[in-house]
Amino acid sequence: MKIAWNLAAAVVVSFAIGGGALAQTVTPINISLTNYAFTPSTINLKAGTTYRMHFSNDGSKGHNFNAPEFFAGSQVARTDESKIDEGSVELDSGQAADITVTPSRAGTYSFDCTHFMHSMLGMHGKIIVQ
Repeated sequence: MKIAWNLAAAVVVSFAIGGGALAQTVTPINISLTNYAFTPSTINLKAGTTYRMHFSNDGSKGHNFNAPEFFAGSQVARTDESKIDEGSVELDSGQAADITVTPSRAGTYSFDCTHFMHSMLGMHGKIIVQ
């Protein structure tokens, strides 16, 4: 009886410390949008893994992260769906947004900034989902 009680107490403590066995770990990814560049310009992800993509516009102009095929092939957290408009996350200078996403299928997806000439000047990259 004493062993069973200690085991039960250990399970309760594990859940309290670890947030529960069913809680999924979210991997943070920071993406900086500056004048004519994304950092990083190549993003490596794993299908089925959940990521919190933190977009920050560190440039002096408005920019967007346009990746319609990637977002269409991923599960986006319901609370973050409204931050994406037709596959793009739009940010004014100094703004930031967090989007929690789980890529569903492997592939290489391109992204860019669709503002006038921004992609041509270097604002493009790729997401590789394995």
